[in-house]
Amino acid sequence: MAPGTRQDISSEGRKPSLLSRFARWVFLSIYRFKGWKIDSPLPPIPKYVIAGAPHSSNWDFVFFVGATADQGVIPNYMGKAALFKWPMTEFMLDMGGVPVDRSKRANYVEQVADEYARRDHMALVIAPEGTRSSKGEWRSGFYHIAVAADVPIVPAWVNPQTHVLGFGPPIHPTGDYPADLAKIAAWLRSKRPDYDRYKVLEAQAERLAREQAAEGSVP
Repeated sequence: MAPGTRQDISSEGRKPSLLSRFARWVFLSIYRFKGWKIDSPLPPIPKYVIAGAPHSSNWDFVFFVGATADQGVIPNYMGKAALFKWPMTEFMLDMGGVPVDRSKRANYVEQVADEYARRDHMALVIAPEGTRSSKGEWRSGFYHIAVAADVPIVPAWVNPQTHVLGFGPPIHPTGDYPADLAKIAAWLRSKRPDYDRYKVLEAQAERLAREQAAEGSVP
């Protein structure tokens, strides 16, 4: 079992509610019923950001919850603070929710980094593509969170056609976003070499590297 948050203990250190345990059981049951398989497991580390792609369906969340639950880990996710109000507070927290208050001066990156600092275990799942209609380019929020929290990034790939997904080796952010994005893209393409979205991600990393080099060459 990977040392993420144990399923019998919530992210807040208490026993999960009956409702959250039932919801997690439903997600895991759907995951198994659909015949999903894990190609490579989560790494045995306590804190990381899971950057998963592609984000092509509303079912992605269910299958990722099922895959992590199958390994004994409760994944975390960001949600608007308003969603964590009574009577949903305990359920949202037990499901791994991390409330983010957009009205505060501190931006969401700092808020999430603070959560990493105060917890012993945290596996935050982010879909860097942002929307299901994405062509494959990633937004950089996941990277800023990993840098601010000083945690590695675990890339995750999915193939809805074959019902296979997997998690990559931890990539520690160096501060060179284009170079680190290129590492992630290379790993994803090693799993699905002909997948268009991963080709777009690789091209994005190359473009950002060229732009960074051009800016550095300006006197």
